[in-house]
Amino acid sequence: MKLSKRLFMAVLVPFVLIGLVPQAQAETWPSKPVRIIVPFGPGGTADVFTRLMAQHLQTALGQAVVIDNRPGGNFAIGTEAVAKSPADGYNLVLVTSSHTLVEALGVNRQKYQLMRDLTPVAALSNAQGVLVVHPSVPANSVKELIALAKSQPNKLNYGSSGTGSMLHLEAELFDSMAGTKMTHVPYKVGSGARIDLLAGRLQLMFDTLDGAAPYVRSGKLRALGTTGKTRSLALPDVPTLSEAGVPGYEVQVVIGLMAPAGTPKPVVDRLNAEINKIITRPDVREAWAKSDGQVLVMSPEELGKTLSAEVEKWTDLVKTANIKLD
Repeated sequence: MKLSKRLFMAVLVPFVLIGLVPQAQAETWPSKPVRIIVPFGPGGTADVFTRLMAQHLQTALGQAVVIDNRPGGNFAIGTEAVAKSPADGYNLVLVTSSHTLVEALGVNRQKYQLMRDLTPVAALSNAQGVLVVHPSVPANSVKELIALAKSQPNKLNYGSSGTGSMLHLEAELFDSMAGTKMTHVPYKVGSGARIDLLAGRLQLMFDTLDGAAPYVRSGKLRALGTTGKTRSLALPDVPTLSEAGVPGYEVQVVIGLMAPAGTPKPVVDRLNAEINKIITRPDVREAWAKSDGQVLVMSPEELGKTLSAEVEKWTDLVKTANIKLD
């Protein structure tokens, strides 16, 4: 049976128009303020850097960019709010590698799934951690620490910012790759573990670089290795863990922005292009470097692959190390 030309057009046109809707939205976007939800409290390094980026993004877009801090629920409160927002480019969420840990632990799975309900927009930066020991520990290198830990299984205590936290899983990954077994002592915050490490009540911990570096420089702590792929600008004389005795060890905290799944690609691409221009400005690079962060330029697809790989890596570690939240 042949369709008449009029009937054919009547069937075809609605589908064509539907396909043009996202393009039309992108051409008029943004026509109102853009909101970035930060799913943790104000004042942290990532929050401060995001605010700096947002100031420049306002100028680039010609619209206000509002930072909305919504802490709580292992990032669920703020992240879920964006995951369930309209996919129109006006709601973004700041994500970090800690989101991939939460995903691996299955904590917020009933509320949202990171790679299903959100789409990558742009990376902002990455940062690395550092393995530090109390000066009383008889280990001046990673290899010496591994030998010490193997000779005294479960005798060395390390602190973290809580079970399932980045600082905890960095240590678990070390244990797994180095063949050691150390005892985890969880704290509510990383600074609490650092205080006890400085007092000698702990032997070691994986810490943030901005938190530990001042104590390393003053000699109150000894740095054995950093967690990144390359050496840190803050502690250039400290080798990476990979070069110091644990080949292939690499953990870098990625910070980026995501939008609700289904956000029009032209909008995502515009945001990505503008943000990449901003974070490569010399003044922005310099501001981030003061906290030992490095700007990270990625396409949306590259950011998506990075986050997916992290979820896979942490999921495997959670299973093999039998990590369970209290």
